[in-house]
Amino acid sequence: MIHGLSVAFLLTSALTVAGALAAALLKNLVHCALSLTVTFAGLALLYLQLDAQFAGLSQILVYIGAVAILVVFAILLTRGAGIPEYRGFSSSWLAGLAIAAAVFALLAWAVTKSLPAAAASAAAPAVTVQSIGVALMSSYVLPLEIVAVVLTVALIGAVIVAMPEARVAKSETEQGGAK
Repeated sequence: MIHGLSVAFLLTSALTVAGALAAALLKNLVHCALSLTVTFAGLALLYLQLDAQFAGLSQILVYIGAVAILVVFAILLTRGAGIPEYRGFSSSWLAGLAIAAAVFALLAWAVTKSLPAAAASAAAPAVTVQSIGVALMSSYVLPLEIVAVVLTVALIGAVIVAMPEARVAKSETEQGGAK
C-alpha cells in the first residue's frame, strides 16, 4: 500500500522530471524556458515536502521569481524565440552518450557509497527560517547587498546587450550631430 506522502512525492517527482525533459527536448526556446520554470517549481515542492522550508521558499523566490523570468526576458529581448532552422545530430553523439553514461555511473557509485554514511550521521542541527533571516540581516548583510548590486548590474548589462544595434548607432549619430 502506498502512503499519502509517497503518492505526493511520486507526483511531484514526475512533474519535475517531465519539466526537465521538456526543457531539454522542446524546439521552441520560450517553451523550454517555461518548462524549466515547471522544473524549478517541482524542486521547490520537493524541498517543501522534505521540511526544508528555507530551501523551498528560496527556490521559489530566486529561481522561479528571478532566474526563470530573466531567462524568458533574455530570450524575448534577443529575438531568439524562434525554432532553429537546422537541428541535426552531431557527428560525435556516440562520444556524448558514452560521457553521459560514465557521469551517471560515477554519480550512482557515489550515491550508493554514501548511503550507509548518511544513516550513521548525527542529527542535523535545528535551523529555522527565522535564524537564517536574522543571520542574513546581521552578520551577512554586506555580502547580501553585494550580491544584490551584482545582479542589478548584470540585469542592466543584459538589457544593454539586447538593445538592437540600429538604435545604438542612431543615438550615436544624433549625439555626434548635436555637437
